[in-house]
Amino acid sequence: MITQGQSKRLPRRPGIDPAALASPGLDELAAAVRIAVGKRADWQQTAQLVASELERHLPAPSILTAEQRTGDPKTYRSHVLYSEADGSFSIVALVWCPGQVTRIHDHVTWCVFGVIQGMEYEELFTLNREGECLVEAGYSVNRTGDVSGFAPPGDIHRVRNAGDRTAISIHIYGTDVSRIGSSVRRDYDLPVQPASSAA
Repeated sequence: MITQGQSKRLPRRPGIDPAALASPGLDELAAAVRIAVGKRADWQQTAQLVASELERHLPAPSILTAEQRTGDPKTYRSHVLYSEADGSFSIVALVWCPGQVTRIHDHVTWCVFGVIQGMEYEELFTLNREGECLVEAGYSVNRTGDVSGFAPPGDIHRVRNAGDRTAISIHIYGTDVSRIGSSVRRDYDLPVQPASSAA
């Protein structure tokens, strides 16, 4: 039994050919997300609606300036590209040098993301019943053109650039990240058990 709740992750949508990535503008993407969020569905349904729009409007890396596309060798970089005036969503670009990784964390709201350059490796975790350790729950490899997402609870994960080039992803969060500073609810500094030993 897992106290964190069952994952409400969206199925990964296999990538489109990177050469086929359109270059829609940020305004076009924001308008499509605004309509999806405006349906006022629950978090899981909203994430699905937004994922469909991101899949249709997934931009090319040229949506970022050359400076924004440059990674920082010390840590991955985050660029808030757009925040909706009413605080209902924001669009953020994450730029990762090879080998960079997040801490294990969860989120304050739903999130949808699409990889626009490179690849990202995502490890999934659950809390054990007592809440004193994490249990491995799977992984996902997201390549250029892939779109995925989740809605809490059950969104504990760690993301890394496991490739050999800079990775860039577009994240859409159901909050104003520029106002609250981060989409992260909690970092987890707990031991990790393999799934087989948790049974």
